[in-house]
Amino acid sequence: MPLWTRCIKEPKRDTDGVRISVMSRHTLDDGVTPDPEITPDMFDEWRKELGPPPKLIGPYRRKEISWDEFAKKFRAYLLLPQGELLLRRLIKRARISSVTILCVEDAPKQCHRRLIAELCAEIDPSLEVYIE
Repeated sequence: MPLWTRCIKEPKRDTDGVRISVMSRHTLDDGVTPDPEITPDMFDEWRKELGPPPKLIGPYRRKEISWDEFAKKFRAYLLLPQGELLLRRLIKRARISSVTILCVEDAPKQCHRRLIAELCAEIDPSLEVYIE
């Protein structure tokens, strides 16, 4: 079964399987106000522990670090023992049924969901991964 990545605001597809938000928060940029465009019916599960930690996403959002630096640090964060365990659990689920990981970014080029999917593919090269 495949692992997909998509924008959380895109409508559900029959092929999505379990839709998992990997966003650290579902708020506006202030970090407090709920984002009215993200509703619980858009996802089946929320795994905020797969979102970037505040000490990493904050500097990126404030343009204090580049995308390349963010990506390098986020990959390192995911490869810590706890992060790798979460990735392996995600891979295991995607081997049983379709899984779609979701984030708010429209395109995957500069989105952490792409980094998660790429690491899953590196850990298990036989996993079908579709980055959208």
